[in-house]
Amino acid sequence: MNTGPGHPRFGSRRIRLVTVAGAVGIAVAATALLGGFRPQLYSVTPDEPGDQRSELVTTQIVGIRTFERPEGITVDEDVEYGTQADGAVLTLDVCSPPIATAPTDLADPADPAPTGTASATETAAALRPAVISIHGGSWARGDKGNRDWRMVCTWLASEGFVAYSVNYRLVPDAVFPAALDDVALAVEWARAAANAQTYGIDPDRIGVFGGSAGGNLAALLGTRGSGSLTDGARVAAVAELSAPLDLSYQALVRGRAPAGLQNIVLDYLGCDTLRNCAKAAAASPASTLDSSDPPVFLGTSTEEYIPLAQATGYAAALERTGIDHELVTVPGTLHSIGILDAAMREKVSAFLHGALGE
Repeated sequence: MNTGPGHPRFGSRRIRLVTVAGAVGIAVAATALLGGFRPQLYSVTPDEPGDQRSELVTTQIVGIRTFERPEGITVDEDVEYGTQADGAVLTLDVCSPPIATAPTDLADPADPAPTGTASATETAAALRPAVISIHGGSWARGDKGNRDWRMVCTWLASEGFVAYSVNYRLVPDAVFPAALDDVALAVEWARAAANAQTYGIDPDRIGVFGGSAGGNLAALLGTRGSGSLTDGARVAAVAELSAPLDLSYQALVRGRAPAGLQNIVLDYLGCDTLRNCAKAAAASPASTLDSSDPPVFLGTSTEEYIPLAQATGYAAALERTGIDHELVTVPGTLHSIGILDAAMREKVSAFLHGALGE
């Protein structure tokens, strides 16, 4: 969640598309009548370098920036995971752990199962858990491949997860629930048999990690749907840092959240006022919790931009619903992956391994 001013994105993709649409409106209408409307494809990658920066706006070496990438991690960039009805082409990066060397010794020729041959059980055990990684940036900026979130992706891989760092549609080009639909599609894509096989993941062990606005989307993935955590877009674990979790009038206006945060939320929801914003409840994870939802890890600073009550209130809702959860607070004002230092990384990793299995 970036605390900076508004971002009209003059010269952005949105304005360019409007200009083009105005110039060729008659041709588009004729084409639609003849053969059905075909939206112009566009990338959701932010147009300007400034829009690609992470929500960690400090220049200090804090949080995830203290991570040192080990050897052997591979990154597969800009893998397409879907195209939405409005023409948005969605991509992700895949960060994979080092490949373990398989045994090559041959057993006695009389042995029907040579040492180098893996059984079906061994093959299943070799499949890795996966984590969908969702960047922050006020739902309006940020990028899966910026320096900070690339470090998140490779850190998750260093912990033994196959990490999928995703891009999703951003404000003002799209408002809620577009971004949620995108990250849900990423889970479904990763779970699909062919894609799971390509990256060696267990489709029954998919978790999600997000920070700031991405933490909101991660938490919403955890409450999307009900029942089995191994089907469709369901995830088996949620870990988030500094997420706005209650977007209601009561929480933000009466709770005296910063005016800047209220405006960011209004842009995300596409509403003029929080008092009568019907989308606020659907975009607040506590409103859609049920007892079948996965365990949740919450991390936050005590004095940061997102009020502490967002995390403590959600922890209380999880408690009432009977959902396992862990709340970790740290002193100070650092936000999102700014608090993802070695100590926090250890806690998040332990949580994800506990929920997804070793």
